Amino acid sequence: MAKQDSSDKPVKKSAAAKKSAGGHVAAKAHGRPATVDTSLPATRAELLDRHAAARRKRNAAPLGSEAHRAAIDEIGRIEIRIAAIERDQVPPLG
Repeated sequence: MAKQDSSDKPVKKSAAAKKSAGGHVAAKAHGRPATVDTSLPATRAELLDRHAAARRKRNAAPLGSEAHRAAIDEIGRIEIRIAAIERDQVPPLG
């Protein structure tokens, strides 16, 4: 085997190069943290029922109307509450 030349050292790839090569690039935090609405039910089943009702409201409301925006906001609050419940069910690593 031939002795390696110093120019054969691995080159550190940029995040864009890794992404284009199919590698994973961790996302950075953005926006503001979500606030969990604890006034919503604490069970996933009840939240899924409310989520379905909110989607029906959103779909029935005229696009861009106040009712449409309110339904979208409600869906978001419900999804954040579901995520918080699911996050709390996962045992911590340690």
